[in-house]
Amino acid sequence: MHCVRKVTDDLYWVGANEHRLALFENIHPIPRGVSYNSYLLLDKQTVLFDTVDWAVCRQFLDNVEKVLDGRPLDYLVINHMEPDHAASIEEVLLRYPKATVVSTEKAFMMMRQFGFHIDGRIEEVKEGDTKSFGAHVVAFVAAPMVHWPEAMVTFDTTNGVLFAADAFGSFGALDGKLFNDEVDFDRDWIDDARRYFTNIVGKYGPHVQTLLKKASGIDIKIVCPLHGPVWRSNLGYFIEKYDKWSRYEPEEKGVMIVYASMYGNTESAAGSLAATLVEKGMTNVIMYDVSKTHVSQLISETFRLSHVVLASVTYNLGMYPLIHNYLMDMKALNLQKRTFAIVENGSWACKSGTLMHDFLDQEMREITVLDERLTLNSALNEDKLPELETLADAIIASMK
Repeated sequence: MHCVRKVTDDLYWVGANEHRLALFENIHPIPRGVSYNSYLLLDKQTVLFDTVDWAVCRQFLDNVEKVLDGRPLDYLVINHMEPDHAASIEEVLLRYPKATVVSTEKAFMMMRQFGFHIDGRIEEVKEGDTKSFGAHVVAFVAAPMVHWPEAMVTFDTTNGVLFAADAFGSFGALDGKLFNDEVDFDRDWIDDARRYFTNIVGKYGPHVQTLLKKASGIDIKIVCPLHGPVWRSNLGYFIEKYDKWSRYEPEEKGVMIVYASMYGNTESAAGSLAATLVEKGMTNVIMYDVSKTHVSQLISETFRLSHVVLASVTYNLGMYPLIHNYLMDMKALNLQKRTFAIVENGSWACKSGTLMHDFLDQEMREITVLDERLTLNSALNEDKLPELETLADAIIASMK
């Protein structure tokens, strides 16, 4: 049975929602599912913009058939070749063999790499090319490394719709809703949108900035991403988020305490530091156990807040493995412009603080590590409280 939504008078959402998948890209938990968005334009010629993941192909094909209502499919525009959007290309072409596939040179190369049989009608486009489908004229805009090298976005100059590929997307299934003004985005969606951007696209901030500069020169009225809600109002809100995230600027002044605690002593010290910060007026404080929190959530929160406290035990004379994993993800995703403080613990050889400091100082860019440090030997005792107070004062002073 079909499930479609109308975007404009002649443009339809024909995608599908996925609730069974536990891990996006087999890494990132998606407890609220994910949507795979595809859009079908009914002009003088019919145009399908991108396909969907293989897991929801049957629903997608039912949707396309319903909207076409007996008409042939004339064009298939592929903006992005990642399999969660491109896996169903062959299925579409099997049903609509006269359709012409429109995409970039690199995308066609990837189609062949994936083993797709696209020996029929193809049309290669590049930055600045335009194409008319009747009343609608679209322009093709290169978006390399947002977040694959072949990516492009397609702008409908007739009605201001931007088919944005993986830009402006979000985790989370739509569940009947489609537009940003049909949901409470700031309450229910912003965390998933941030986690999506920071973990999937975050490494490529400079490339996102390039795309945003291109987008600033066109009159966008609707943004149709490949995941998450369609934006038809308050576009500036989400564009501002993308601008901050892609410049690695924190959204808020606040402190995120990420702790690694084997027997509870480091956790207790982290809690005392949090309470001290709040007593001193910094109430935007959040704590995460690195052993119980997925690293994608840690990365998302690290992008959100200005300050991070790493509170960790020493493990086999090294960094606690999950703290090390967290730091490695930060580095891989190009995190910058944050201030870090360190709490270290060790019962017989306290090494974690120096190792964390050296990683931040030597492996990452535009990172500030406070000189003040809380060093524990097994547990936080009364004689260490002045050191904790000094660290809390230094964190708050560094926010001014």
